[in-house]
Amino acid sequence: MPMHSITNACAHLQNATRARLGLTSLPNTKYVLRLALAMHRAGLISSVTRGGPTPPPPEALLTTETEPVTTANVANRRLWIGLKYWNNQPVMSKLQPVSKPSRRVTATIPELAKVARGFRAGHLLGLNVGELMFISTDKGVLEIREALEKKSGGLVLCRVS
Repeated sequence: MPMHSITNACAHLQNATRARLGLTSLPNTKYVLRLALAMHRAGLISSVTRGGPTPPPPEALLTTETEPVTTANVANRRLWIGLKYWNNQPVMSKLQPVSKPSRRVTATIPELAKVARGFRAGHLLGLNVGELMFISTDKGVLEIREALEKKSGGLVLCRVS
């Protein structure tokens, strides 16, 4: 898995929320798409839409209709991410990549259970209240509680608070 795309996506999303942007774009890679969809399922972002280099109109953000990917336009495809705010504060205030290109951090099911309860397990610090952790498993990118329900460990991608 190319970890540099995940770490760049985390940094970009954190900068976009600090700048109070409502819509931002990320490169259209399958790993970034899986992470964005997991964040959407967790309620951290409002929409994920595939599009071109220009942002889609606001009414097209919630529809599933996208232009087809061809060999001519595959290089300039983007993922348009709608960011969420509550009481004028960003829902995602801090995104930290756990695994980096130089050091990948994996966790087993017992280690994930400890971390989810707030205890330290190896290199992983326990989760605080309101904090989420995303894991890349063989069943896709899952939030830590989903990974525990499906009984699968894997590569720890990032923490979001």
